[in-house]
Amino acid sequence: MTEEEEHVSFKDDSGDIPEIKKFEDFPISINLLRGILSYGWEVPSLIQSKSIVPVVQGRDCIIQAQSGSGKTGAFSIPAIGKVDETIASPQILILSPVHDLALQSFNIINSLCTYTNIKTTILIGKGLNKTNMGGYQKREDIPPPNFKAQIVVGTPGKVWDCLRKKQLSTVSMKMFILDEADEMLDKGFQEQIQTIFSFMPSDIQVNLFSATMPRDILQLSSEFMRNPVRVLVKDEDITLKGIRQFYVPVESEQQKFDVLCDIYGTISVTQGIIFVNSKQKAEQLKEMLEQRNYTVGLIHGGYNQYERNDILNKFKEGRNRILIATDILCRGIDIQQINLVINYDIPFKVEKYIHRIGRSGRYGRKGVGINLVTPDDLHNLRKIEKFYSTMVERLPGNFPELLK
Repeated sequence: MTEEEEHVSFKDDSGDIPEIKKFEDFPISINLLRGILSYGWEVPSLIQSKSIVPVVQGRDCIIQAQSGSGKTGAFSIPAIGKVDETIASPQILILSPVHDLALQSFNIINSLCTYTNIKTTILIGKGLNKTNMGGYQKREDIPPPNFKAQIVVGTPGKVWDCLRKKQLSTVSMKMFILDEADEMLDKGFQEQIQTIFSFMPSDIQVNLFSATMPRDILQLSSEFMRNPVRVLVKDEDITLKGIRQFYVPVESEQQKFDVLCDIYGTISVTQGIIFVNSKQKAEQLKEMLEQRNYTVGLIHGGYNQYERNDILNKFKEGRNRILIATDILCRGIDIQQINLVINYDIPFKVEKYIHRIGRSGRYGRKGVGINLVTPDDLHNLRKIEKFYSTMVERLPGNFPELLK
């Protein structure tokens, strides 16, 4: 089976759902609306306009949309809206594949709940901090769990551990949300998710959010969803909209670095992310760029959660102009000032491409994606173009104008 055949398409039911153009028109409370507007969201994104209503109505839903399309709001708003504030026990469970995404969802939900009395909690491992002696100790800056909170955000391993220890009650649970479900399955969480689901009430509402639709997703949905509404927001309608995509042909791996320096030598102080396919190459590239006096951040799976947060915060604050990353950063992390992504390496999997360049086009903003392509990479680039029905143009000489 080819990579393309492993992903399936499904009938899009959203044509029967009215698209709501204003947050004020959603069936939500005034206090939730105040939280949405104070957070800075002015109008619903396309995925929010299509999916919030059926979720609020209590329907099981499968939502397929890319990172950067407003997915977090699409599940956070109806989840908050379903909470009964008079019941001091967990009612909503949201699972994310990694700590970073869970923390991001938790922080957004907290902000949206500002004008309500809803309590939230996060269930993830504490990770490690470096000590002055060079060792590590458990970090303490993750809030202690509040097992009476109405909204619970977490990762599968930690949530399962709390359920196993009978710390987390599911008696009042009414909504179960899987965020980045395709990534969770890719990381092998399917058995844990099934076990967690076995603790849920039989009538619980299930909402599944996925950027791609592997066959495993449909298998999961058939096991514990009831006549789900299927909402599809096409890749080219959201993530590619406003993102100019280019490639630069290079003769060899060795030539990539010179081309990269030429690119950064012709643009101003724009912040950007450079994606590579391995930790080793990421570390080598950081060292080479620092030798050219660039201020560079680096993030990959070899760093613990505390270190990754520290690196991301420095980048967000503008202390680093360049962030080198592996695919650990390609999903869900919203850094609004990014308008340039460079694929130093073409991703091995076609679906990773859209997540990477989507860092430069968050929530419909404009961005530029540049791919450095050796003769060996050309086949993979053509596969990406075919998979996403898109065209990657050769980089023009005036490309710095595109970043203004």
